[in-house]
Amino acid sequence: MPRFLDLPERAPKPRSVGLTHVLDVGLSVSAAEGLTRTAGDYVDIVRLGWGSAYVTADLQEKLERYRVAAIPVMLGGTLTELAWLRGRVPELRAWLEELGIDHVEVASGTVEMPEEEKIELIRGFSDGFTVFAEVGEKDPAALMAPYRWVRLIKSALDAGASYVTCEGRATGDAGLYRPDGEPRTGLIDEIAHEVDPARLIFEAPQKHQQIWFIEQFGSQVNLGNILPEDVISLETLRLGLRADTLKEVLLGGDRAAT
Repeated sequence: MPRFLDLPERAPKPRSVGLTHVLDVGLSVSAAEGLTRTAGDYVDIVRLGWGSAYVTADLQEKLERYRVAAIPVMLGGTLTELAWLRGRVPELRAWLEELGIDHVEVASGTVEMPEEEKIELIRGFSDGFTVFAEVGEKDPAALMAPYRWVRLIKSALDAGASYVTCEGRATGDAGLYRPDGEPRTGLIDEIAHEVDPARLIFEAPQKHQQIWFIEQFGSQVNLGNILPEDVISLETLRLGLRADTLKEVLLGGDRAAT
Protein backbone atom coordinates (compact mmCIF):
# COMPACT_ATOMS: atom_id res chain seq x y z
CA MET A 1 0.00 0.00 0.00
CA PRO A 2 1.30 3.52 -0.76
CA ARG A 3 2.26 5.62 2.29
CA PHE A 4 1.79 9.25 1.19
CA LEU A 5 -1.61 9.71 2.91
CA ASP A 6 -2.10 9.88 6.67
CA LEU A 7 -4.61 7.09 7.13
CA PRO A 8 -5.81 5.39 10.31
CA GLU A 9 -3.44 2.73 11.61
CA ARG A 10 -4.63 -0.81 10.97
CA ALA A 11 -3.05 -3.43 13.21
CA PRO A 12 -1.24 -6.20 11.35
CA LYS A 13 -2.80 -9.64 11.24
CA PRO A 14 -3.69 -11.52 13.33
CA ARG A 15 -5.86 -8.68 14.61
CA SER A 16 -8.04 -8.71 17.70
CA VAL A 17 -10.09 -5.63 16.70
CA GLY A 18 -11.17 -4.20 13.37
CA LEU A 19 -12.03 -7.70 12.21
CA THR A 20 -13.55 -8.31 8.81
CA HIS A 21 -15.52 -11.55 8.94
CA VAL A 22 -16.20 -12.74 5.37
CA LEU A 23 -19.08 -14.93 4.22
CA ASP A 24 -18.16 -17.55 1.61
CA VAL A 25 -21.29 -19.31 0.39
CA GLY A 26 -19.75 -21.32 -2.42
CA LEU A 27 -16.65 -19.68 -3.86
CA SER A 28 -14.67 -21.87 -6.21
CA VAL A 29 -11.07 -22.72 -5.35
CA SER A 30 -9.83 -20.22 -7.92
CA ALA A 31 -12.17 -17.51 -6.60
CA ALA A 32 -11.00 -18.15 -3.03
CA GLU A 33 -7.40 -17.88 -4.19
CA GLY A 34 -8.24 -14.66 -6.02
CA LEU A 35 -9.79 -13.25 -2.85
CA THR A 36 -6.68 -14.03 -0.82
CA ARG A 37 -4.39 -12.46 -3.42
CA THR A 38 -6.40 -9.28 -3.88
CA ALA A 39 -7.76 -8.70 -0.39
CA GLY A 40 -6.19 -11.29 1.92
CA ASP A 41 -4.60 -8.64 4.14
CA TYR A 42 -8.09 -7.37 4.99
CA VAL A 43 -9.79 -10.72 5.65
CA ASP A 44 -9.54 -11.87 9.27
CA ILE A 45 -11.78 -14.93 9.15
CA VAL A 46 -13.91 -16.72 6.56
CA ARG A 47 -17.15 -18.49 7.39
CA LEU A 48 -18.36 -21.11 4.93
CA GLY A 49 -21.99 -20.12 5.20
CA TRP A 50 -24.78 -22.33 6.50
CA GLY A 51 -24.12 -25.97 5.60
CA SER A 52 -22.36 -25.19 2.33
CA ALA A 53 -19.13 -26.92 3.38
CA TYR A 54 -20.99 -30.22 3.64
CA VAL A 55 -21.70 -30.27 -0.11
CA THR A 56 -18.52 -28.60 -1.42
CA ALA A 57 -16.66 -31.17 -3.51
CA ASP A 58 -13.24 -29.49 -3.45
CA LEU A 59 -13.44 -28.34 0.17
CA GLN A 60 -9.93 -29.41 1.16
CA GLU A 61 -8.42 -27.56 -1.79
CA LYS A 62 -10.26 -24.39 -0.87
CA LEU A 63 -9.30 -24.68 2.78
CA GLU A 64 -5.68 -25.01 1.71
CA ARG A 65 -5.88 -21.71 -0.20
CA TYR A 66 -7.13 -19.95 2.91
CA ARG A 67 -4.54 -21.75 5.07
CA VAL A 68 -1.66 -20.60 2.87
CA ALA A 69 -2.96 -17.03 3.24
CA ALA A 70 -3.14 -17.46 7.06
CA ILE A 71 -6.90 -16.87 7.05
CA PRO A 72 -8.81 -18.95 9.63
CA VAL A 73 -11.97 -20.68 8.45
CA MET A 74 -15.06 -21.85 10.29
CA LEU A 75 -18.19 -23.61 9.15
CA GLY A 76 -21.62 -22.04 9.32
CA GLY A 77 -23.45 -22.14 12.63
CA THR A 78 -26.43 -23.83 10.98
CA LEU A 79 -24.28 -26.95 10.62
CA THR A 80 -23.52 -26.88 14.35
CA GLU A 81 -27.22 -26.51 15.11
CA LEU A 82 -28.10 -29.46 12.87
CA ALA A 83 -25.36 -31.63 14.41
CA TRP A 84 -26.77 -30.82 17.87
CA LEU A 85 -30.33 -31.55 16.72
CA ARG A 86 -29.30 -34.95 15.31
CA GLY A 87 -27.05 -35.82 18.25
CA ARG A 88 -23.94 -35.75 16.03
CA VAL A 89 -21.78 -33.13 17.76
CA PRO A 90 -18.87 -35.58 18.35
CA GLU A 91 -18.92 -36.45 14.64
CA LEU A 92 -18.90 -32.74 13.73
CA ARG A 93 -15.96 -32.17 16.04
CA ALA A 94 -14.07 -35.08 14.50
CA TRP A 95 -14.73 -33.71 11.01
CA LEU A 96 -13.46 -30.27 11.99
CA GLU A 97 -10.28 -31.85 13.33
CA GLU A 98 -9.91 -33.89 10.13
CA LEU A 99 -10.27 -30.71 8.06
CA GLY A 100 -7.75 -28.85 10.22
CA ILE A 101 -10.33 -26.24 11.25
CA ASP A 102 -9.85 -24.84 14.76
CA HIS A 103 -12.59 -22.19 14.75
CA VAL A 104 -16.25 -23.05 15.27
CA GLU A 105 -19.50 -21.13 15.34
CA VAL A 106 -22.16 -22.06 17.88
CA ALA A 107 -25.53 -20.61 16.90
CA SER A 108 -29.16 -21.14 17.84
CA GLY A 109 -31.08 -18.98 15.40
CA THR A 110 -32.47 -21.75 13.18
CA VAL A 111 -33.59 -24.48 15.56
CA GLU A 112 -34.93 -24.14 19.08
CA MET A 113 -32.02 -24.87 21.38
CA PRO A 114 -32.37 -24.45 25.15
CA GLU A 115 -30.03 -21.75 26.44
CA GLU A 116 -28.29 -24.12 28.86
CA GLU A 117 -27.54 -26.59 26.06
CA LYS A 118 -26.04 -23.85 23.90
CA ILE A 119 -23.83 -22.84 26.83
CA GLU A 120 -22.70 -26.44 27.22
CA LEU A 121 -21.89 -26.60 23.50
CA ILE A 122 -19.75 -23.47 23.83
CA ARG A 123 -17.98 -24.89 26.87
CA GLY A 124 -17.44 -28.21 25.12
CA PHE A 125 -15.91 -26.68 22.00
CA SER A 126 -13.87 -24.01 23.81
CA ASP A 127 -11.37 -26.57 25.13
CA GLY A 128 -9.97 -27.16 21.66
CA PHE A 129 -11.43 -24.52 19.35
CA THR A 130 -11.78 -20.77 19.08
CA VAL A 131 -15.51 -20.31 19.55
CA PHE A 132 -17.66 -17.67 17.90
CA ALA A 133 -21.12 -17.71 19.48
CA GLU A 134 -23.99 -16.17 17.57
CA VAL A 135 -26.87 -14.38 19.29
CA GLY A 136 -30.08 -13.10 17.72
CA GLU A 137 -33.07 -14.22 15.70
CA LYS A 138 -32.99 -14.96 11.97
CA ASP A 139 -36.73 -14.34 11.63
CA PRO A 140 -37.31 -10.65 10.73
CA ALA A 141 -40.61 -10.77 12.59
CA ALA A 142 -39.05 -12.05 15.81
CA LEU A 143 -38.10 -9.28 18.23
CA MET A 144 -35.89 -10.17 21.17
CA ALA A 145 -35.72 -7.69 24.04
CA PRO A 146 -32.38 -5.87 24.45
CA TYR A 147 -31.90 -7.19 28.00
CA ARG A 148 -32.12 -10.75 26.64
CA TRP A 149 -29.54 -10.04 23.94
CA VAL A 150 -27.21 -8.74 26.65
CA ARG A 151 -27.80 -11.71 28.92
CA LEU A 152 -27.19 -14.24 26.13
CA ILE A 153 -24.05 -12.42 24.95
CA LYS A 154 -22.59 -12.28 28.45
CA SER A 155 -23.43 -15.93 29.08
CA ALA A 156 -21.69 -16.98 25.86
CA LEU A 157 -18.56 -15.00 26.70
CA ASP A 158 -18.53 -16.39 30.24
CA ALA A 159 -18.81 -19.91 28.81
CA GLY A 160 -15.64 -19.47 26.77
CA ALA A 161 -16.62 -17.82 23.48
CA SER A 162 -13.88 -15.57 22.13
CA TYR A 163 -16.37 -13.38 20.25
CA VAL A 164 -20.11 -13.11 19.97
CA THR A 165 -21.57 -12.48 16.53
CA CYS A 166 -24.69 -10.32 16.63
CA GLU A 167 -27.21 -11.64 14.11
CA GLY A 168 -28.05 -9.61 11.04
CA ARG A 169 -28.45 -12.40 8.50
CA ALA A 170 -26.74 -12.48 5.12
CA THR A 171 -29.49 -10.15 3.90
CA GLY A 172 -29.22 -7.57 6.70
CA ASP A 173 -32.93 -7.55 7.52
CA ALA A 174 -33.25 -9.33 10.87
CA GLY A 175 -31.73 -9.35 14.33
CA LEU A 176 -29.87 -6.04 14.60
CA TYR A 177 -31.99 -4.61 11.79
CA ARG A 178 -35.54 -3.80 10.94
CA PRO A 179 -37.03 -5.56 7.90
CA ASP A 180 -36.06 -2.55 5.75
CA GLY A 181 -32.40 -2.95 6.76
CA GLU A 182 -32.23 0.04 9.10
CA PRO A 183 -30.27 -0.55 12.33
CA ARG A 184 -32.20 -0.97 15.57
CA THR A 185 -30.23 1.84 17.17
CA GLY A 186 -31.68 1.47 20.66
CA LEU A 187 -30.88 -2.24 20.72
CA ILE A 188 -27.32 -1.73 19.48
CA ASP A 189 -26.71 1.10 21.96
CA GLU A 190 -27.90 -1.10 24.83
CA ILE A 191 -25.67 -3.99 23.76
CA ALA A 192 -22.60 -1.77 23.35
CA HIS A 193 -23.26 -0.12 26.72
CA GLU A 194 -23.25 -3.47 28.51
CA VAL A 195 -20.62 -5.41 26.51
CA ASP A 196 -17.21 -4.32 25.21
CA PRO A 197 -17.72 -3.91 21.42
CA ALA A 198 -14.25 -5.39 20.90
CA ARG A 199 -15.77 -8.77 21.89
CA LEU A 200 -18.63 -8.39 19.40
CA ILE A 201 -18.91 -8.91 15.65
CA PHE A 202 -21.79 -6.98 14.14
CA GLU A 203 -23.16 -8.62 11.00
CA ALA A 204 -23.44 -5.84 8.44
CA PRO A 205 -23.78 -7.11 4.87
CA GLN A 206 -25.16 -3.89 3.42
CA LYS A 207 -23.00 -0.87 2.65
CA HIS A 208 -25.15 1.63 4.55
CA GLN A 209 -24.98 -0.66 7.61
CA GLN A 210 -21.19 -0.77 7.42
CA ILE A 211 -21.09 3.01 7.20
CA TRP A 212 -23.38 3.36 10.20
CA PHE A 213 -21.22 1.13 12.40
CA ILE A 214 -18.00 2.89 11.36
CA GLU A 215 -19.59 6.25 12.15
CA GLN A 216 -20.80 5.01 15.53
CA PHE A 217 -17.86 2.89 16.68
CA GLY A 218 -14.92 3.92 14.49
CA SER A 219 -12.72 2.14 11.98
CA GLN A 220 -11.80 -0.65 14.37
CA VAL A 221 -15.34 -2.01 14.72
CA ASN A 222 -15.67 -5.75 14.03
CA LEU A 223 -17.99 -6.40 11.08
CA GLY A 224 -19.34 -9.69 9.76
CA ASN A 225 -21.22 -11.28 6.88
CA ILE A 226 -19.12 -9.25 4.45
CA LEU A 227 -19.37 -10.64 0.94
CA PRO A 228 -16.06 -11.43 -0.79
CA GLU A 229 -16.68 -8.81 -3.44
CA ASP A 230 -17.21 -6.16 -0.76
CA VAL A 231 -13.98 -6.67 1.23
CA ILE A 232 -12.00 -3.94 -0.58
CA SER A 233 -14.99 -1.61 -0.43
CA LEU A 234 -15.25 -2.08 3.35
CA GLU A 235 -11.54 -1.46 3.83
CA THR A 236 -11.83 1.86 1.97
CA LEU A 237 -14.71 2.78 4.29
CA ARG A 238 -12.57 1.92 7.31
CA LEU A 239 -9.70 4.08 6.05
CA GLY A 240 -11.72 7.07 4.85
CA LEU A 241 -10.86 6.38 1.21
CA ARG A 242 -14.48 6.73 0.18
CA ALA A 243 -16.71 9.78 0.33
CA ASP A 244 -19.16 8.03 2.65
CA THR A 245 -16.71 8.01 5.58
CA LEU A 246 -13.93 10.41 4.57
CA LYS A 247 -15.26 13.20 6.79
CA GLU A 248 -15.75 11.02 9.86
CA VAL A 249 -12.56 8.97 9.56
CA LEU A 250 -10.01 11.49 8.28
CA LEU A 251 -11.38 14.94 9.11
CA GLY A 252 -12.84 14.38 12.55
CA GLY A 253 -16.32 14.97 11.16
CA ASP A 254 -15.41 18.40 9.74
CA ARG A 255 -15.40 18.78 5.96
CA ALA A 256 -14.14 22.32 6.39
CA ALA A 257 -10.78 20.84 7.46
CA THR A 258 -9.97 20.40 3.78
